[in-house]
Amino acid sequence: MNYAIIDIETTGGTPKSSKITEIAIYKHDGKEVIDSYETLIDPEMPIPPFIVNLTGISDEMVKDSPKFYEIAKDIVEFTKDCIFVAHNVAFDYGIIRLEFRTLGFDYRRPHLCTVRASRFVLPGHDSYSLGKLTRSLGINLIGRHRAGGDALATAKLFTILMETDEAGLATFIQEELNPKRLHPNLNLDVLDDIPDKAGVYKFFNETNQLIYIGKSVHIKKRIEQHLRNNKTKKSIEMQLEIARIEFELTGSELIALLLESQLIKQHQPKYNRALRKNKFPYGLYQFTDERGYIQLHITATGKMQEAPLLSFSSKKEGTNQLEQMIEEFELCQKLCNTYKTSSSCFRYEIKECKGACVQEESTEDYNARCGDLIDDLLMNKDTFYVIDKGRSKGEKSLVYVEGGSLRGYGYAPFHFHRLHAKNWDRFIDLTSDDRDARTILKLFLRKNTKHEIVRV
Repeated sequence: MNYAIIDIETTGGTPKSSKITEIAIYKHDGKEVIDSYETLIDPEMPIPPFIVNLTGISDEMVKDSPKFYEIAKDIVEFTKDCIFVAHNVAFDYGIIRLEFRTLGFDYRRPHLCTVRASRFVLPGHDSYSLGKLTRSLGINLIGRHRAGGDALATAKLFTILMETDEAGLATFIQEELNPKRLHPNLNLDVLDDIPDKAGVYKFFNETNQLIYIGKSVHIKKRIEQHLRNNKTKKSIEMQLEIARIEFELTGSELIALLLESQLIKQHQPKYNRALRKNKFPYGLYQFTDERGYIQLHITATGKMQEAPLLSFSSKKEGTNQLEQMIEEFELCQKLCNTYKTSSSCFRYEIKECKGACVQEESTEDYNARCGDLIDDLLMNKDTFYVIDKGRSKGEKSLVYVEGGSLRGYGYAPFHFHRLHAKNWDRFIDLTSDDRDARTILKLFLRKNTKHEIVRV
């Protein structure tokens, strides 16, 4: 198997407006470089001063260089039967595919990203940018931000990855989509226009019926996974039905979770049946035992009449979350029913439980900490905003919680902080609050830290 290790330089700007100014390809047989191809390219547009300063490639340098259509055949032939490899492959592969699309040619190759692969094969580095990673590995990168220098450094990195874990590296090869397994009306070119950002996506069949709703922080990758998955009967059936794809960017993972739940309830697509029945079939409940201690336990929500403190998609997820709460609030495993024993719990034996399991700690002291956890789960009836990433660099997302209940979400200009928080409600679109929405909100706030909380 051969690999085409590629780097390009461009005029910058958005992927759709960007044109290639230089390309370098190193053909690798899995052990070493066996051939190379490199050329400047006339982008047929001015190169911005910022890009000239970054790459050193000027209009004067490329004026006598071939245009892309003149070397397109060379690229096709040189990369034939190769895996397309690049550092941040989505960029290089995407730009090259766009250039070919302008020529009416559908260029597709199996591809591999050395950024993602390096994180797995070579864990523990502070940075996986090409410059910093190659420096830490002792690779001499000559010609940074030039296609030849960056491609050669990537080729040397690729050799290290192959020598370290060839089998692990192979798992990062992304096979191209097979149109024969998909609906004939599905335009695969649409995938090139889907950004790999947080959002919600919808699949429609040939009669325009909505058949599936999903969400992801990387919607492009997630959609492609759906179209490649041939491991289950449901996946294969759905692939054959998908005739059209829509998406909506949310910026925030939390808004993606909330919007997905809301849309599934509203439209009830046939391939979301499992979610329709009960997305959170297990819950965390409390009771006070005969000795006066508050006990917590995970059980199926169908067995209980009262609402749970927190709901989970599986018993295992609930148990894992409860174990984290036990550690955070210094609770007893026995009283949280995660450690079955007639005497002391394991945490007591290692001096991390204060002894409620053997009545060494008073009910007042233990219940106070347990009460802090319960207040935390009930969001203390607080009113606050969750501030997170927006759909673009120029905005932020806002989720508004009032009295511990979800009120809505929306988007604000990046510098909205200059307004008093009491005026932020102008950015909020109200939405319905239900048990699933509250559970999604509470789980997100406990699991994630990359957001800001502003209390009103």
